[in-house]
Amino acid sequence: MNTATIAASTTIVTSTTIATSATPEKVNLLGMTRAQMEQFFLDIGEKKFRAQQVLKWIHHAGVIDIAEMSNLGKALREKLARIAEVRPPEIVSQHDSADGTRKWAIRVDGGGLVEAVLIPDRERATLCVSSQVGCSLDCSFCSTGKQGFMKDLSAAEIIGQVWLAIQSYDAFQSGKGRVVTNVVMMGMGEPLLNFDNVVSAMNLMMEDLAYGISKRRVTLSTSGVVPALDKLAEVSEASLAISLHAPNDALRNELVPINRKYPIARLLESSRNYIDAQRDTKRVVTVEYTLIAGVNDQPEHARELAALLADFPCKINLIPFNPFPQSPYRRPSGNAVSRFWQVLVDAGYIVTVRTTRGDDIDAACGQLVGQVVDRTRRSERYRNAAEQNQVTEAG
Repeated sequence: MNTATIAASTTIVTSTTIATSATPEKVNLLGMTRAQMEQFFLDIGEKKFRAQQVLKWIHHAGVIDIAEMSNLGKALREKLARIAEVRPPEIVSQHDSADGTRKWAIRVDGGGLVEAVLIPDRERATLCVSSQVGCSLDCSFCSTGKQGFMKDLSAAEIIGQVWLAIQSYDAFQSGKGRVVTNVVMMGMGEPLLNFDNVVSAMNLMMEDLAYGISKRRVTLSTSGVVPALDKLAEVSEASLAISLHAPNDALRNELVPINRKYPIARLLESSRNYIDAQRDTKRVVTVEYTLIAGVNDQPEHARELAALLADFPCKINLIPFNPFPQSPYRRPSGNAVSRFWQVLVDAGYIVTVRTTRGDDIDAACGQLVGQVVDRTRRSERYRNAAEQNQVTEAG
């Protein structure tokens, strides 16, 4: 048995208890918010308080068989079974890391696979949730972007990742405590390019009748889709993180191509407007900065970043680059990370360095991959370029 096999275990999950086949004529109740569920019951001639009962069955008790929702009358259960269902996506495989991180490959409608990751850390456990199959952006240091883009996830497929994570630990009403205490929309995809479905799913995460997670513990991370970010404060109170990764536009244009359309100044302005609109006046933005050896990890970059963020209400999360196949980038040395951190701390910032978790199962930040039927042909171009490089090097 090799080291990788010892470090991580993989479970292929085949469940006969979870209905995963789509029934086109039925409405999937899993992704409905409280307001949507209340309207659904009114539309079918029922009292809207039924929505509260069904939400609790699905998200508190983990019940997806309508026949088991015992406080609904038999006639209503039979009526619902004819027109509705509760259908989470399907877990295809589960990978458990030596450090306790767990990753799932999840099949969604259309046949694509996405990945979700749960990272336990003492009293908290953070679930990294995907919003798209692949990603329509092409950040140069992210493996997800190299796969191209297939589709947006539905609200049911997004909140379904939370449901599946809890269900995989047999934790619904089991007395095991909260399996998921924090959620970050930092998995596959750009959340703000799937605006309505992501907002509905996040609102369910924070809904007391569903998961009741604090708005400070549900975080949306964006690469900078400014028009959508400008709308977000109208419909959400989630925390905000921005994927910055560079202290100036010239470098960020190379690392995060959407910067060419929405440069740093616009992103910072929109981010400030978002937190200013929140009722919680102590909000700050989390600035994510992936450190890449020889690219953006030098002390001069840190000093430029400190000047850029002066008077911007934020904390900074440094993320040492996690390598993946076909990437030309390297992970920075520990000394380089420490020097960068020290410059920012000396400038007065709150700075954390993200600990690499789950890298033995490719679950670390920037490493998530799924199964993408690429509509952009981007993955094909990267494969061809890699093959050409191999031929050139061999020659």
